Amino acid sequence: YVAWNWKANGGTTSSNTDGSITSTVQANTDAGFSIVTYIGNQTAGATVGHGLSAIPKMIIFKNRSVAGNGWIVYHEVVDQTDFLFLNNSNARADNANRFNDTKPTSSVFSLGADGNINDSGEDILAYCFAEIEGYSKMGSYTGNGSTDGTFVYLGFRPAWILMKRINSTGNWQLVDNRRV
Repeated sequence: YVAWNWKANGGTTSSNTDGSITSTVQANTDAGFSIVTYIGNQTAGATVGHGLSAIPKMIIFKNRSVAGNGWIVYHEVVDQTDFLFLNNSNARADNANRFNDTKPTSSVFSLGADGNINDSGEDILAYCFAEIEGYSKMGSYTGNGSTDGTFVYLGFRPAWILMKRINSTGNWQLVDNRRV
């Protein structure tokens, strides 16, 4: 078994009123990571404060109240008009109701009226990731079909890599430096 765990701000939470929906945030701005919880209102254009003081490049959402709702992924490469599911192999898909076709800012992310990430009265969780030079990097690459693949320079040696093909179906791939 293997587990990857994040703890932000020593587990200490704070109320964040930067958005139109008040959120509870644990943020580690040095690591570019925050854990955000909020109660959805199913209103297009709603915003939620994430506590990073930097633009999140990736956000993973989970509706914790409704059984069967998927893990929704925002990634800047897929952009604010499309999304991915973390829990299946689907290619990127378009849905204006997810992120209201609006990019996150250094203080908030935007929501559409989608029930998966903004269901009225439901408890929603968001893991937000911003890039920190020498520590974390989010982006994309185009494969070259070669047996030794494409080289992607990060500026540091990564301990954990999560990858997903976005233009076709395919499973998520996770590589870490503990299970080689």
